[in-house]
Amino acid sequence: MDKLDLPYIKSEIKKRDPFSNKGDYGHALIIAGKKGSMGAAVIAAKACLRSGVGLLSVSVPGGERCILQTTVPEAMLVMREESQLAMNTFSAIGMGPGMGIDPASEALLIQVLASCQIPLVLDADALTILSKNIKLLEQVPAHTIITPHAGEFDRLFGYHTSNEERVQTAIQKANDYPIHIVLKGHHTAIVSAGEISYNTTGNAGLAKGGSGDALTGMITAFLAQGYAVPIAAKLGVFIHGMAADITLQTQSVETMMITDVIDHMADAFKKITQ
Repeated sequence: MDKLDLPYIKSEIKKRDPFSNKGDYGHALIIAGKKGSMGAAVIAAKACLRSGVGLLSVSVPGGERCILQTTVPEAMLVMREESQLAMNTFSAIGMGPGMGIDPASEALLIQVLASCQIPLVLDADALTILSKNIKLLEQVPAHTIITPHAGEFDRLFGYHTSNEERVQTAIQKANDYPIHIVLKGHHTAIVSAGEISYNTTGNAGLAKGGSGDALTGMITAFLAQGYAVPIAAKLGVFIHGMAADITLQTQSVETMMITDVIDHMADAFKKITQ
């Protein structure tokens, strides 16, 4: 068992080459959002871009495209209904925030599970769909990252009376499938086969809607940049929490919003890279 700390994160973060270009930092795809929950797509997209990805495309319903293009002009649009998704042309995929659990969303998830050959993050509605058809877990590609909070974890793997019990189950499931599990909580646990790390950053201001969407975007960005799967998860979790801790210097846990945290990601990166 390891605890994530600043020296470790500093040792893992890559320095950006001054002669590099956007093509050197990957092309992420975020599949998120639907009518009434486009905020999740916007939050995930902004956090992904703030985490250093070179290019970002976001798959949203065509009828909601204006929301994405006016709030995140840096992102490219993929209209969800238009065609079969050429997913393996991307560097990494993050799927689930606010995308819905309707039959079309379930069919898209099944398509992704069957065809994806690149790093994948599953969160939120994608996990809810899995929990309603638990046999789909067997189709999740090896080394996928799932990012459940306690409720999502219990829907997937059965009721637990404590977080310690959930961690023990996560250790077993990470070996069984094999997947990487980011069990979100006060001390988020990152569980991989034979390894468990606990985060040391973050505060109760993150206990609000949108926080997990941002984390999905961040982890997807690190995967797209070529980080190893467990390292991408650790970087995302630690920096997400650090940005929240910096936000707390000028906010309270009651008033903090995830958009404030995203705005302070630059300060977190400066602490890590300088």
